[in-house]
Amino acid sequence: MHVGRLPARVRRDFRSYQATKAMSETHTPSPKAALLRVCSFESRRRDDMRALIERHGGIATVAPSMREVPLDANTAAFEFADALFAGRIDAVIFMTGVGARTLWETLQSRYAQPEFFAALEKCEVIVRGPKPTAVLREWKVRIDHRAPEPNTWRELLAMLDAEYPVNGKRVAVQEYGQPNVEFYRALQERGADVTAVPIYRWALPEDTGPLVSAIRSIIAGEQDVLMFTSAHQVHNVLSAAESEGLQEEWLAAANRCVMASIGPTTSEALVDVGLPVHLEASPPKMGQLVKLVFEEGPRLVGTREGGVE
Repeated sequence: MHVGRLPARVRRDFRSYQATKAMSETHTPSPKAALLRVCSFESRRRDDMRALIERHGGIATVAPSMREVPLDANTAAFEFADALFAGRIDAVIFMTGVGARTLWETLQSRYAQPEFFAALEKCEVIVRGPKPTAVLREWKVRIDHRAPEPNTWRELLAMLDAEYPVNGKRVAVQEYGQPNVEFYRALQERGADVTAVPIYRWALPEDTGPLVSAIRSIIAGEQDVLMFTSAHQVHNVLSAAESEGLQEEWLAAANRCVMASIGPTTSEALVDVGLPVHLEASPPKMGQLVKLVFEEGPRLVGTREGGVE
């Protein structure tokens, strides 16, 4: 197949499929792995996740937990744009690629693209990680500072301390779901005037049936490993459990499972709600996380069943 002749979106999907297929074909499931019951809350790549778990020999439950929803009446985005064009913003921090794109999609009803990009060029442009970096490079907008891996707000803050002290600066932060109150507080403590720019929020799926069913299966002791590939998944699963009056039961049951996280931000969200983190992928990739679960999961499940923490 000549992949280069296909449309860009099809090429990306095909390469994702090839990577998933190659990883699964090079792995021979062990007898212990075949007994591993793994619950994932992945939404966008749920089919890839199920395929990876099953091809490693596991029993997969994949319950989508998130739906990305742009904010309907985004007055904050237009207030940010007004301040940006008026020269009242010193620095703009882009936290996610999807958020950066959605910001522009929101603003394009009022502003021309060259005008928006030119206004950004007059500010200090800061990115959290590779995805917003890719978007700004596509826009041909200059990037002044970028947080090092693993690209959490703490690395971002340390980078700002070293490269761009924010004392007296008017800093706009493109949010990436729930407001990062700790990050905002840290910026304010350093003397920054912070403007939060909420772009989208993560809602529960329209059909929460599979998610509620997974929550109940965890409470019933029918899962060995819980895999989280986003911090937002943690909040949404808790929200769904709470809506069913099952939050405390779910937390107690989850504490008896092996908890697997895709990276530091997700691990932090788990710890914040009182859950342990037994496995964390490095690098923070979905395939690496699944591989790690099937390398270490059977042993960890055995220790927890034996009462060893």
